[in-house]
Amino acid sequence: MTRISPVRLEHATDATRPLLEGVQKKIGFLPNVFRVLAHAPAVLTSYVQNSAALGKTSLSATQKEAIFLATSQVNGCDYCLAAHTLFAGKAGLSSQDILSARDGKLDAYALLAQQITESRGHLSSEQIAAARAAGLDDGKIIEVIAHVASQTLTNYLNNVALTDIDFPAIDA
Repeated sequence: MTRISPVRLEHATDATRPLLEGVQKKIGFLPNVFRVLAHAPAVLTSYVQNSAALGKTSLSATQKEAIFLATSQVNGCDYCLAAHTLFAGKAGLSSQDILSARDGKLDAYALLAQQITESRGHLSSEQIAAARAAGLDDGKIIEVIAHVASQTLTNYLNNVALTDIDFPAIDA
């Protein structure tokens, strides 16, 4: 049972209602994670703005989804794993690719995200060298870090709130 109830759209504040309506329009429904974030208007605003900015990084949709899946797997967020399994499939990842991304084995992006999350950012020089050898320049490494940080926010929120999963079920 959820520990932080999602805000119903009709009960949203004037500050959060337009943001929630924008998410609903973009995704096609209003995911519970955004409704939970709506309890803290400044945090919802920041998250939506950050997501929009990160949408403009040089990373492809499949690279981003690999990062989200690897991060969510390490952080044990069933909500985000369900959400990003759906989004990764829409971005073109196969079921096997999704499982590989969750384990940090799909590509250098998933591996780096896994390493960053597991080590809380304390990477070894060898791990950085391996990412560079796999083609990630400093800009891409920083973009991976930013996506891991953003994903960790929702992972932790959903883990604390026990957000009801409103995406198709997956095998944990």
